[in-house]
Amino acid sequence: MDAKTKEAIDLLRTLIATPSPSRDESRTADLIFAYLAEHGAAPERLHNNVFARSAGFDPARPTLLLNSHHDTVRPAASYTRDPYAPTVEGDRLYGLGSNDAGASAVSLTQTFLTQRTRPLPFNLLLALSAEEECMGEHGMRTLLPQLGRIDMAIVGEPTGMQAAVGERGAGRPRLRSPAAKSGHAARNEGVNALYIALDDIARLRDFRFDRRSDLLGPIGIAVTQIAAGTQHNVVPDTCRFVADVRTTDAYTNEETVEILRRALRSEVTPRSTRIRASALNAAHPLARATAATGRESYVSPTTSDMALMPFPSLKMGPGQSSRSHTADEFVLLSEIEEGIGIYEKFIKQLAEIL
Repeated sequence: MDAKTKEAIDLLRTLIATPSPSRDESRTADLIFAYLAEHGAAPERLHNNVFARSAGFDPARPTLLLNSHHDTVRPAASYTRDPYAPTVEGDRLYGLGSNDAGASAVSLTQTFLTQRTRPLPFNLLLALSAEEECMGEHGMRTLLPQLGRIDMAIVGEPTGMQAAVGERGAGRPRLRSPAAKSGHAARNEGVNALYIALDDIARLRDFRFDRRSDLLGPIGIAVTQIAAGTQHNVVPDTCRFVADVRTTDAYTNEETVEILRRALRSEVTPRSTRIRASALNAAHPLARATAATGRESYVSPTTSDMALMPFPSLKMGPGQSSRSHTADEFVLLSEIEEGIGIYEKFIKQLAEIL
């Protein structure tokens, strides 16, 4: 194990031992800030987000963001280990946040510290953010506007060091049938809101948008919740239901909602439109560097802070997505070593392309 990998693992063990559930990450932010300062990286902080710029940062050059998050979900009830006790067994390091996304955070940190003083045709900007697991208001949503112009990003999440070049967006609009009329069920009176909703649900089941994303495919719609009625013999005058809508780059989230409004009788109210689809153009330097380093490209089924980034980005990091949010979470030490090596090779290839 080389010195960079050992440093990364030692930092990760310290982070695991320091609880950092979303919206309560101040202690890990303190640790990261102190670590970067100790290594001469001149860190800055906004809320619990910690960031640092490469030496000789030049606003005239393009900027590559290296981003991961240091918050975690809360430990599952089925843990058989202490989630905050970093334990190494063979090649495995156990602990909450080890895989999602501590391994990415420490690997990107070591990559940044190694590369920050090297002559590159672009700036490096390291940002270890908070509140990713809850898409909180004091995470990347607040941080991004304070970082200045960013041209492209690598987002560290567990992908087996393959490159997720796309993510579907997400929307879960609330739908309510238009004003109906209650009545006595035995006399077949009233206007049944549940029937109106069922007609709209049938439309959603078969609905097809005109445009289809080349990378992300069609927009997906699934109705997941429904509620109506007050008692067995009263025709309901209102019905509410929820649709899970997975958006693509073929339409903005706002356009998607408006198209559904025109297609349905029910009222459509989006909970949020901020989780947007990401799709990296195959001709972009990030995509070309992906191919040059032998990374497989794919579309990720999960969302990340990449959904908040209005610039080209890809998601890539050590670990496996299937381990995220599971009891007895772990990452392989060899995955961290491999991750640092691939990140450094990726940056070298990107510098040659630019």
